[in-house]
Order: sequence, then structure tokens, then C-alpha cells
Amino acid sequence: MTEATDGGTEMDERAPAEAGPADPGPPGVAVVNGRGVVTAWSDSACRLLGYTAQEVVGRAVVEALSAAAATSVQERWSTGEPWSRRISVRRRDGHRIELAVQAFPVRGDAGVVQWCLVATEPVDANEGAGTDGTTADRPEVTTLKQWALEQIPLPMALFDRETRAMAVNAAMEEALRRTEGDLRGVSMRERRPGLPFEPTMGVVEAADEVLRSGEAASREMFLQVPGESHAHAWLLTLYPVKDATGRVHALSMTAMDSTEQYEARKRLDLLKEAGLRIGTTLDLRQTADELAVLCTEHFADFAAVDLVDGILQGEDTNDSVYRGEAVLRRAALRSVLAGCPEAVIRLNAPYTYTGSILERALAPGRGTPRHLDAPALRRWAEQSPQQAGGMKAAGTHSLLLVPLQARGVTLGLAILARHRSAAPFDNSDMVLAEELAARAALCLDNARRYTRERAVALALQRSLLPRRTPRQAAVEVATRYLPTESRVGIGGDWFDAIPLSGARVALVVGDVVGHGIQASAAMGRLRTAVRSLADVDLPPDELLTHLDDLVLHVGREDRPAAGDEASAWGDVGEVGATCLYAVYNPVSGRCSIARAGHPPPVLATPAGRVEVLDVPAGPPLGLGGLPFEVAEFDVEEGSVLALCTNGLIGAGKRDLDAGYALLSEALREPGQSLEATCEGAVRSLSPGAPTDDAALLLARTRVLGSDQAVAWDLPADPAIVSRAREMVTAQLAAWGLQDLSFTTELVVSELVTNAVRYGAPPVRLRLIRENDLICEVSDESSTAPRLRRARTFDEGGRGLMIVAQIAERWGCRYSERGKTIWAEQTLPS
Repeated sequence: MTEATDGGTEMDERAPAEAGPADPGPPGVAVVNGRGVVTAWSDSACRLLGYTAQEVVGRAVVEALSAAAATSVQERWSTGEPWSRRISVRRRDGHRIELAVQAFPVRGDAGVVQWCLVATEPVDANEGAGTDGTTADRPEVTTLKQWALEQIPLPMALFDRETRAMAVNAAMEEALRRTEGDLRGVSMRERRPGLPFEPTMGVVEAADEVLRSGEAASREMFLQVPGESHAHAWLLTLYPVKDATGRVHALSMTAMDSTEQYEARKRLDLLKEAGLRIGTTLDLRQTADELAVLCTEHFADFAAVDLVDGILQGEDTNDSVYRGEAVLRRAALRSVLAGCPEAVIRLNAPYTYTGSILERALAPGRGTPRHLDAPALRRWAEQSPQQAGGMKAAGTHSLLLVPLQARGVTLGLAILARHRSAAPFDNSDMVLAEELAARAALCLDNARRYTRERAVALALQRSLLPRRTPRQAAVEVATRYLPTESRVGIGGDWFDAIPLSGARVALVVGDVVGHGIQASAAMGRLRTAVRSLADVDLPPDELLTHLDDLVLHVGREDRPAAGDEASAWGDVGEVGATCLYAVYNPVSGRCSIARAGHPPPVLATPAGRVEVLDVPAGPPLGLGGLPFEVAEFDVEEGSVLALCTNGLIGAGKRDLDAGYALLSEALREPGQSLEATCEGAVRSLSPGAPTDDAALLLARTRVLGSDQAVAWDLPADPAIVSRAREMVTAQLAAWGLQDLSFTTELVVSELVTNAVRYGAPPVRLRLIRENDLICEVSDESSTAPRLRRARTFDEGGRGLMIVAQIAERWGCRYSERGKTIWAEQTLPS
């Protein structure tokens, strides 16, 4: 029934506490009397060995054992002490099975001793078993298993609970260049020359945690194993070795070279970082510098980004690049060394690349790695001796040239070099550099397009704004326009100073809501409309009413059909615009102001008093149906009137009250020049890059004295015409303008005659001398004169024709009490 293992050699004996039966089923139990005869046999023993109770009971348990094994068992029985061992037994079907047997003495009455034998199949005994529970080919499976563990290509090591090496496989011996005999007994806690593991790497802590918790753990670290030129990324897996009861007896470690996976993750992380760090602005130079910084931080020792010079101006110079005629300009320069000593071409310096290695690198559109050995440096020196000398002096041994191309446009070239890192650029570096260059090129092309569009919009904006304000007798003017630096584009802010009749001046500030070329175009049309309406000499409230109607009606007419592009007027009508219109009269010193949804103006007196004028707030332009109100103020000579847009007062989302406080503080010093005051106000209100367009107009008022304006009240009598000519001639002589006497007499004769004949009294004649000589005749009739061409036999109708021929300008303006006909003549130089 039973047979001793190994031809009768002594069987392994273990203490009962160490023998860990691991059979999931019930153990086989048998009872043997003191003479070694089986007296009881359990069903589980029958299932385990295949023998029934009838076949076993009454037979000696050691009949089939070898003499040596039987003697050993009988000696154990003679001691009367419990024992355990492993015994190889043949089942009834002939297959061999190894059992873990434990024997316990049972003492009955009168000191009779019987033995209880408990047999279980160890856990490893089931390996290789078939479906019927047999362990077929067990020696072969064990051998194959041992070979598989020994020949696995992953380095493996077995450590005891004190982290001392017990065994290693061939792959570990090859990786460490040490034999198993050299490594056996070496602890992880020791520092041994020639071994890559060090206590400071965290492996010991991980091993202790695995031994303590019984849970596997992984650690990734860089190790330079013997025979390798540089460190690799290794993934170490530590797992406990347990018995059937779950007790940890040892620790096993496997190591896998994860350099490729690590580099792939590193490239993905770098590309993710590039998406966050490259293209943060629409500035070409900053985008180029962001690319250079990222490269030198991660895989290059030197980086230069050279852009086609025309690209920096927003031009499309792709043809010149392919012809080799373009000029490159160094837009970014970075190095791991302070001061970039490797660079021969300095920052912002231009250079040509015709016939050079750089030209050949730009043509294919792919990255070009170059190993700079002595022959390569000689070839480079033939084309660019200075650059070759600089690379040789820096010790550059590897170069990577990557074109910057996006949307079919070649923007420039990224030059990467290594001199401190020993490894040359490889294919993975080239792929990474190309990916970074592609992302940077898209950002650069976006910046190029934005630069070009912004330049166009800014040129349009500036062409629509007054380039300079003409000298005014009524006011001294200083202006500032600040275009936004944000990505939304140029806005529609504008200002203007329009000379009016009677030496008056109209001061205008407006703002079209929105940004871009459409807002600029709408601003230009609004400014033109304001100038046209101002030439009619309308009061401020009436002018804004006409402007509101114009924006509303034209916006409706220009409203696009489905699928059509929106027009500039349509945007104004639907989104809105604001405007402030002020008329200052230097003769009376009064200012009339009306506003359409615009911030009110600020007035600073020569005494230092600053106030925000209380002008009724009308609705924004384009709403229609609501009236505008005009407010009049007496303005002291030398006062400063400040008109600005919301982009200046509310810069940086500032509260309007805080903005007005800053503007008031800047206007509080009356002694400084108006230009200095304007510059100080801009610095105070917009210290950084403006986030919205802003416009500021400052006007310092003047008042015309009695030596510059003279007026006479005339009776409605035709005989007064000759007297009017005499008074005008005398006044011109007093002003030293005798050369204008003849023409002025003709103008006065015609205008006074028309007022006396067709107007209503009283009639008033006024002469104003400022930049021009202005002659005005007022009456209380609202009948407007008409300029017409008189026929040959007509007795009248030639008066206004004569005035129009003599005067530089002439016109008619209306007031609440009638009209005024005026004519201007240029003063002699």
C-alpha cells in the first residue's frame, strides 16, 4: 500500500507547527494500534488513496514500506511522541502521491496506546494534476517549471525576511555581471561596490512594507547597471512569497527595463506641457522663446529659433524661402549655460542662409539630425566658418535642425544642439522635436496672422482718426489713442476736434461697441457722419438726434440677409455706439454738451477745481425714439475740458468712480503743459497693456477779447449799408488788415443788404479776427438764403455768388432767435 521515497532514504521531518496542510478537502484519517495494525479508516482516506476500509482494516500500516522507512516509523512509535513527515504513497490506481502525515498518540484505559494518523495532500502536490486529481508526469512538470523560472528573461531575485539574497536567476546574473554565489547573502541594506542598488533608493522601504503587509508593490527608478554607459528606467516589482496559510516567508523581486515606456510617457508629458506653455500670447518673439525654453529644459543644451524676417512683419514670404532669398532673424536664444556663449548669431540679428546647410534643412520640411564629428565640422566650416568655430569651441557634438512650417508656410528654423549631454540626438529626439516644432509653428502662424490682421486694422483705425488737430483759436488740444493689446482686436474708439463757424470748435469722442475691422470701419463712417452734420452747424442735441436716426436707418438697410456677412453699420445698429458732442464758443466762453450713452466729461479750472460735469445721459446711438438733452456751462479761460472713452476710465474693470478720481487727480495741476497733462493722465489710468481701446481728448479753452471780436447792432434801413462798410473799413485799419478792406466791404454790403431786405430786425454785424477774418450778419428771420446763378437780364441774385467767390468759406447757421450768415477770409501771411 505504501512505499518509502528515494529508495529508502530518510524522509523529511518537520515540526508539527511548521507543517502546513493545504488540502482544501477534509484530511484522510486512520487509527493504528500499538502493533501497527490499522483499526479504523475514514471515508476521506478512501477518497484520498482509493482503498476502501474493508481492504485496509486489519492490515499492518508499514507492510509496504522499505526496511529503512519501516524502521524509522517504528522508532517514532516507540518514543510515544507526536511526529510529522512527508511520505510518498502509491494510490490504488498506481499513481504516486506525496502526503503530509501527522501522527498523534491516543492513550486509552490501562495505558493502551493507539495512533491517529492524519494525512493531507500538500498544495504543490496538485500542480500538474489532471481533472481526475492525479499528478501525472510530476517530475517532468517540476523540471519544466524550474527551467521556466530559471530561463525567464526578466531579472529575478529571492530574498529572505532580512532582505538577504537567497537566489537569483540567470537574467539577474547577466544584468548585474555577478554570479549567484557572489550575490547570495548580500542584503538590500548594504552598500556594495559594483551593485546598482543603494539603500537610499527606497527599495528597502518598499521591501519592508511588502514583508509587513503581504501586499505586492512596484517602484520605478533609474539604475545604471554594470557595463551600461547611462542609467535606464527600471520597473521593480516586489511581491511576498507565502505558504498555504498566508504567512510570508520570503520576498521576490523582478526587474523590467521600462526605459522605452518611460521615454514615451515623458514625451507625452512634454507634449502636454508644450500645449500649456507654447502660444500663451499672440506675440511671435515670445512664442519662439517659449519653444526654446521648453527644449533646453528637457532635451537640448542649446536652442535657437530663427524666423523668416518677413514673418515678423506679418508677411507671407514662402516663395522667397524656397528661392533661398529670405533673411532669417534670430527670434529666440536659450542655453543651459549662462549668457549663451555657444551662440555666434546674437538675438535679433539677421542673416542669410543661401547655399548653407540650413537651406538644405528647410527644403524637406523634416527634422535633420547631424553628428558633428571632425569631417562634419570641416564641411560646415567651408560654408560658415564662424558658426563652425563657435560649435567647436562649445564642444557641440550633436545637432538637430527642425523647420517650422504651418499651413503650407515656412516660418523659420529651430536649431537644437547638445554639448553637455553625452548622448547624441536619436530618432526619438527628432520625432519629439518635430512634434514640438509643429505645435509651435501653428502658434507662430496664428500670431503671424493676428499680427497682420492687427496691423491692417490699426492702419485703418489710424487712417480714420485725425493725424493732427489743426490749430484752433478757441482751444488748445492734446489727444491720445491707445489700441488694445488683447486678442479681440482693435476697437472703434475715436475723437475729433472740428472747427465751426464763428471761431467755435466742436469736441467729439465716441466709441463703437465691438472689436475688429468692422468696428473700425463703423467708427470711420460715424466720424464722417459727425463731421458732415457738424458742417451744418447743428446744436449738440439735434446733431445726436440726426446721428441716431442715421445709424438706425442705415443699419436697417444694411442688415444682411441669411448667409451674408454682417456690415459695419449693421453691427452698430444692433450692438450700439456712444458719443459725446460739445461745442465751445470762445467769444462767449460758453460750452454746450450733449451725450448719447457716453461717460460725462471732466472740467478742471485754472484754480485747481476739478468736477465731473452733470450732462444728461441720453441713450446709445441706434436705439431710436428717445430724445437727447443739451447742457450749457460757462467755462473760464484756461480751463481744461477732458473727454474720454470708457476704455480709459474703466480700464482693467475698474470702477468708474475710481477712474474719474484718477483722471481728476491728473488734471489738478494747471501749470503744466497740456501734452504733459495728457501723458500723465494716460499713465495714471492705463499703466499696463490696455485691455480695451481708449481715447482721451484734452482741450484748454481760450477766450477772444475785445481786440479780436467787434459787433454792431444795425437798424433795418437800406441806408445803413454804407455806414456798415465804413465801420468795417475803420476796424480793419485798426487791426492792420487794410489789404482785406475791398473784399470785406463787398461781403458786408451783400450780407447786410440781404438781412435788411429779406430778414427781420434786429440786424447784427460782427467781425472776428483769429486764424481767419470772419464776418457774420444775424437777423431773427429763419428764411435761408439760396445760392443760385443769375441769368443775363436778372437784376438780382448775384450777391451770394459774389460772397462765395470772395470768401474762403461761407454758410448759415440757425439759432432759437433766427439765423446767422457768415463768411471767412484767409488772413495775409
